[in-house]
Amino acid sequence: MASPVNRKMKRFTLKGVLDGLRSSVSTAPKSETEIEESLQSQHFQICKTVRYGFPFHPTAVAFDPVQHILAIGTKSGSLRIIGQSGVDCQCEHFGDVAVSQILFLANEGALVTVCSDDSLHLWNLRQKRPEIVHSLKFQRERITYCHLPFQSKWLYIGTERGNVHLVNIESFILSGYVINWNKAIELSRKTHPGPVVHLSDNPVDSSKLLIGFESGAVVLWDLKTKIAEHRFPTPEALRSIAWQHEGKQFMCSHSDGSLTTWGFKTPQKPTNVMLPHAKIGKDGKPDPCKPITKIDWKSVRNGGEGLIIFSGGMSYDRAGRTPCITVMNGKSTTVLEMEHNVVDFVVLCETPWANDFQDPYAIVVLLQNDLVVVDLTTQGYPCFENPYPMDIHESPVTACQYYADCPPDLIPAFYSVGSKIQKKSGFSEKPWPIQGGEWGTTTCSYPEIIITGHADGSLKFWDASAVTLQILYKLKTAKMFEKPKRNVDVQDEDPFAIQIIYLCQESRWMCVAGATHVMLCKFCKHENTIDIPMLEVSIVYEINDELDSPEYDYPKPSLSVVATQQSGSMGSYSSNTSDSGKEPQTLVRVKGGGRKWGSGYHPDLVCVLTFVDGEPPGSITSVSINSSYGVMAFGNESGIAIIDVMQKTCLLNLGTPDLYGSMDPYQRAPRSPRNKTTASVINSEDCKSPVADQLPLCNCCFVLVLVSVDTLST
Repeated sequence: MASPVNRKMKRFTLKGVLDGLRSSVSTAPKSETEIEESLQSQHFQICKTVRYGFPFHPTAVAFDPVQHILAIGTKSGSLRIIGQSGVDCQCEHFGDVAVSQILFLANEGALVTVCSDDSLHLWNLRQKRPEIVHSLKFQRERITYCHLPFQSKWLYIGTERGNVHLVNIESFILSGYVINWNKAIELSRKTHPGPVVHLSDNPVDSSKLLIGFESGAVVLWDLKTKIAEHRFPTPEALRSIAWQHEGKQFMCSHSDGSLTTWGFKTPQKPTNVMLPHAKIGKDGKPDPCKPITKIDWKSVRNGGEGLIIFSGGMSYDRAGRTPCITVMNGKSTTVLEMEHNVVDFVVLCETPWANDFQDPYAIVVLLQNDLVVVDLTTQGYPCFENPYPMDIHESPVTACQYYADCPPDLIPAFYSVGSKIQKKSGFSEKPWPIQGGEWGTTTCSYPEIIITGHADGSLKFWDASAVTLQILYKLKTAKMFEKPKRNVDVQDEDPFAIQIIYLCQESRWMCVAGATHVMLCKFCKHENTIDIPMLEVSIVYEINDELDSPEYDYPKPSLSVVATQQSGSMGSYSSNTSDSGKEPQTLVRVKGGGRKWGSGYHPDLVCVLTFVDGEPPGSITSVSINSSYGVMAFGNESGIAIIDVMQKTCLLNLGTPDLYGSMDPYQRAPRSPRNKTTASVINSEDCKSPVADQLPLCNCCFVLVLVSVDTLST
């Protein structure tokens, strides 16, 4: 019978040790104030805090002229509210709906969204998180256009059937007042005028409502007498209407690219008709033009006809013409070309009153993939430089790395080199005009950095410590390489795309990997001229089916091959070996010669994977660096390589089977033949197993591995 001591030793486990430590600590009686831990994993969950980047599939934009905040709606039902730098809020509608229109209750901290499911939502912005306080859904008619006058309690809603309804904005209840289409149009008209595409009140008389139908019919409706005061038969399909600030005239934009001006003295015909971008052809007729989707007419205090701003209207025959915004100031016409399709635009003015001189100072243009703000007060109409991180997907993001609790001097260092980069030319020198909203100054107690890698080979460093991303520094790695040759078989669409990022925060070394290349960059505050060293590495493990043949004879490895290559029952893997007379083939090539690099990250070494027997190398799957030992490691599906970054040489190149050890998934049954070259050394019993047959070679290789690592550590 075993002694008690022996029995305890038999039960000796790691759990027993931990339990013993706990019991030794908890021998004292529990205090009455001691709190027992009750938090469990189910008490925690991941939640979204802030959204960065440009809104996906934008559909509508609106601006509060008093509080100076901007709202953007999207196809997925999200609502983005932005103001001055740091004011950025994202909220969502319920269900899969698109935001078709946004209307601000100016200076009241509220807005109304019109959605694709014919619902209206009143949002309260006077709180930390905007919320929907009222909703109203139309069941029998589809909403096509809404209008909310400044400081009015009535919301006008136009429908697809041509009717106009009124909603009390305070109670958000539908009024019984309805303007039916058959009462608005002329009695002699025998066809339906189409959906309502425009609603607006007269700037000097809010009781007069202008109703525009898609077919081109325009009606001035008297809300008090409930009759149509004037009817204007426009010749073409209507797209939008804009009032002149005195309320005596209005201008219509049409589907044929024309603009017509109408007055009350002669409502049967326009006072002016023009085709701003149409050229007269040889037959004397104007060229066909695209529709003018939206128009705005703003007055200026210093006299003149004011500014006429519209989108679209370009000639059809000009193939490849980019989308544009046109600004007409008297006899001067300026066309502002845009990089993406124009979704909507809004003109920013000094006053919210429509009957006063508006003096416009900027145009906010919502594009399909960008937000552009044009300065109207500077000659040439330059754009403002956007302070929001809306270009995070300027090139598709292919890699992302997050670092928390960074050294306190890391963010200032990145910012210092980023600020030295020459500011983009052509932007307005005036401050960003959207200055509304307030945000608390509270930030994280620890600095945070996000590094994004992009398809074009660029890296962007972002400060994520506050409530919004701030760009710190941008590095372009593609300029390290030559322009790749076009090879359809092996050429990747984005050969410089960043796939892996590894940053050593203490030394500021950074290792960046593409598909077949690894770049080691070191941070420097000064400019340098660098001739980038390149190291070609081959990490390939080839499976040789001939090894299964009982007639196969294993070749005797030479001493020079043992250091870099191992032959075994499954194949071979090599390192940095190529034909002496032939340059190794690679997907990317480093540019030769010295090149000037500004302050920031400088390339220190580039490792490129080479082709083996015409086959492209496998993509790099992992990288790491150790600045203390001066080594860098990277690997792919075939193996791993360890590089001495000081000597710029490959220390170690191991195939995947060596990493597996006894768990080699490719290990076959022990039926390989004996090696004839070593038959005199190994007895017949050992030759039955390929493991025994390869044992001397494996020992030799592992000795070399230990020597390399030991030498490196010293």
